[in-house]
Amino acid sequence: MQTSRPQQFVAVFDFGAQYGQLIARRVRDLHVYSEIVPCDISAEEISRMAPSAIILSGGPASVYADDAPDMDKRIFSLGIPVLGFCYGQQIMSVKLGGEVGHTEKGEYGPATITRQGTSRILDGTPDTQTVWMSHRDAVARVPEGFTVTSTTDVCPVASMEDASRNLYATQFHPEVRHTAYGKSILENFLFGVCGLEPNWTMDNIIDEKVEAIRQQVGDSKVILALSGGVDSSVVAALVHRAIGDQLTCVFVNHGMLRKGEPEMVEEVFRKQFNVPLVHVHAEERYAKLLAGVTDPEQKRRRIGTQFWKEFFSVAQKLDGVKYLAQGTIYPDIIESGARKTGGKASTIKSHHNLIPFPEGVHFDLIEPLDHFFKDEVRELGVSLGLPAKMVYRQPFPGPGLAIRIIGEVTPEKLAILKNADAIVREELDAYNERLFQETGERNSEHSCWQYFAVLPDIKSVGVMGDERTYQRPVIVRAVESSDAMTADWAKLPYDVIGQISSRIVDEVDGVNRVVYDVTPKPPATIEWE
Repeated sequence: MQTSRPQQFVAVFDFGAQYGQLIARRVRDLHVYSEIVPCDISAEEISRMAPSAIILSGGPASVYADDAPDMDKRIFSLGIPVLGFCYGQQIMSVKLGGEVGHTEKGEYGPATITRQGTSRILDGTPDTQTVWMSHRDAVARVPEGFTVTSTTDVCPVASMEDASRNLYATQFHPEVRHTAYGKSILENFLFGVCGLEPNWTMDNIIDEKVEAIRQQVGDSKVILALSGGVDSSVVAALVHRAIGDQLTCVFVNHGMLRKGEPEMVEEVFRKQFNVPLVHVHAEERYAKLLAGVTDPEQKRRRIGTQFWKEFFSVAQKLDGVKYLAQGTIYPDIIESGARKTGGKASTIKSHHNLIPFPEGVHFDLIEPLDHFFKDEVRELGVSLGLPAKMVYRQPFPGPGLAIRIIGEVTPEKLAILKNADAIVREELDAYNERLFQETGERNSEHSCWQYFAVLPDIKSVGVMGDERTYQRPVIVRAVESSDAMTADWAKLPYDVIGQISSRIVDEVDGVNRVVYDVTPKPPATIEWE
């Protein structure tokens, strides 16, 4: 599906920065639509896209390296305001006749800049302020027409600008929260320099997406794989609002869903929203398929392949289906190493949303969420009228509990994990609800964003009563995050952790130990497999 862009939007050039998607996100936080584009996009193509502004991301390379990301110099002559960060400042300098040098001392983390003279993007910020740096190279000589607007003890050009050409740049990262006045800098650029309006709201987004879906689909039919998770649920509600009963949702039950999950999907979509729903009971087929399989990627491949077999067997029985709607979001694309954003992300794991069509089968794709982060999807779901229990439901992987069971998936292990996981979710649902009542925020900095149980393929010694036991441990994983790109382990109160541990050991047969995972992402991923 072609992206339906608002009339005003910001193009973010991706030079391979770890913060590239974060830049796009920060712009959208200010209610201006933004979109990631490849850094080597041509001046002609960017002219056709007609962005209101351009932001050049940072990047890990040296601007003088043979394989350094490059950009079309002519873009600086298009009259479009440009703001560069880190590598973006360096490549702007080199392309326009300045010089970049390798400093004797790098700057990593907090640094203090001192303003020099007037600056449109630093307007209204203090003369000295804390910013976030991450560099060894730095601009040594600014291009003709530019003035230096701030420095640090290490960096002679912490920021520079040529106001006459609307070209601005910083060596630091305004998009990172650690830059104290980063939001003000972005606001100065977007609203002061570019004259944009903060009018990209959820109501406008829904109207735009609904109209785009109607234009693309026409009188054709659409099929959607509905898991009951946030992404597929929001797509189902959005597409159903656009085309009504032209949409059919297929719920493939592979038997590895969380306790009570199939019943909730039926309740919300069949009874509340009256969406045409086909419930495929494939539990026994999946159990046979996974017998003896221990490798996590093999599990994913088998589950994904069988999913498409189940899904397309239903699709082929429906007449006139031309489109497949998917709940693909930004983190899916990035972690799967796809190049939709023009980036060069490494493949971390396969993803069920991005598995190719089986041979001989084709549907045109509708992916209305592929430029949204998770919390934006949740906000969209609220505006669409989905129930809170579904919108604020934590993410759940397509392969389900199969990748939260380390080793072979067996009926015994599934029963243990379903019951343990239900306790984790029940206790932390209640914990989050208490925080909501106290703070009035669903996503307060202390709440858990995702939480679940993992069953490792080991047993440990324990004592219950007067008897020695040799049973399974359960790992509890709870993290704080907003978009799944990064996450930190949740600093749960000891009494909450203790209650979870006690309940699991007391109520779940076959478990004698509970441990808590305290690893952030990175270096770990949120999931274990």
